[in-house]
Amino acid sequence: MLENMPITSSAKKALRQSESRRARNQAWKEKLKDAVKKAASEKSPASLSAAYKIIDKSAKKGLIKKNKAARMKSRLAKLVSKSSQ
Repeated sequence: MLENMPITSSAKKALRQSESRRARNQAWKEKLKDAVKKAASEKSPASLSAAYKIIDKSAKKGLIKKNKAARMKSRLAKLVSKSSQ
């Protein structure tokens, strides 16, 4: 499995925690990507709102930084407003 397996019980626990956190983060990142892609393709206010919600939650969880979240939201809003004109 891993090159250096943990020996102490605390290291084993840390490994378990790390693996579960990684799985949770990967799932959230996938959800984030899907929401952004859906909002970009549909270009509707409803999908934009859903994407905003997931982007904000991702930033709050520390999955992405606050400025990246703002940048993503700005670009999506620009895309949606451009298509509605």
